[in-house]
Amino acid sequence: MVGMVLAAGAGRRLRPYTDTLPKALVPVDGETTILDIALRNLAEVGLTEIVVVVGYAADAVRKRQAGLERRYRVTLTLVSNDRAEEWNNAYSLWLAREWFTRGVLLVNGDTVHPVSVEKTLLTERGPDVLLAIDTVKPLAEEEMKTTFDTTGQLTRISKLIVPGEAHGEYIGATLIEPQAAGALADALEVTWRRDPNLYYEDGYQEFAERGGEVRAAPIGDVPWIEVDNHDDLTRAREIACHC
Repeated sequence: MVGMVLAAGAGRRLRPYTDTLPKALVPVDGETTILDIALRNLAEVGLTEIVVVVGYAADAVRKRQAGLERRYRVTLTLVSNDRAEEWNNAYSLWLAREWFTRGVLLVNGDTVHPVSVEKTLLTERGPDVLLAIDTVKPLAEEEMKTTFDTTGQLTRISKLIVPGEAHGEYIGATLIEPQAAGALADALEVTWRRDPNLYYEDGYQEFAERGGEVRAAPIGDVPWIEVDNHDDLTRAREIACHC
């Protein structure tokens, strides 16, 4: 199994930090960045071969690659997304599809969370696709919400779900099993070709509708944050101190 980080996003709402850096390289604890925390977590659960999808300000990641590899004792493979500033992340994840056959523990490069999330996914592995879900946090309009049927199968994943109807929020961490590789890659391709502005979560929806098994791994009462703006960054810095 390999680790994977989606770190192609520009993070325009985090300017001036992201004038020259991708969102994943915004510092959250001294010089420690969001990417540092992602790599540290993946290494802690034994995943030392890690794929990083880069796009906006990719050279900033390349310049730090050797140092990150030494610090976390990992090997990084960078996958370039030259459409990162135009298209959404369904395309980013599809670009890394060749690694799906190895099994992938994927984390978003804009999320700060403790390593307990990765441990939960690995402990509960089995379904084709396993989503880390926060079932505790109150939900609002912006969150990536989910619903599941009585058997535990994903029925919908979207920001458009009415908060009161959702079963929880997807936090941006997924375990993809090798048996899902081909079908998930096909679902992602259909998704971005239909509309390149769609999310990879829309690809998960497509995969589930085609019969792929997508289930939830509740993470419990865990502090985490998706860093989209400066308020989120303030909270991320509080969380990072305890990660």
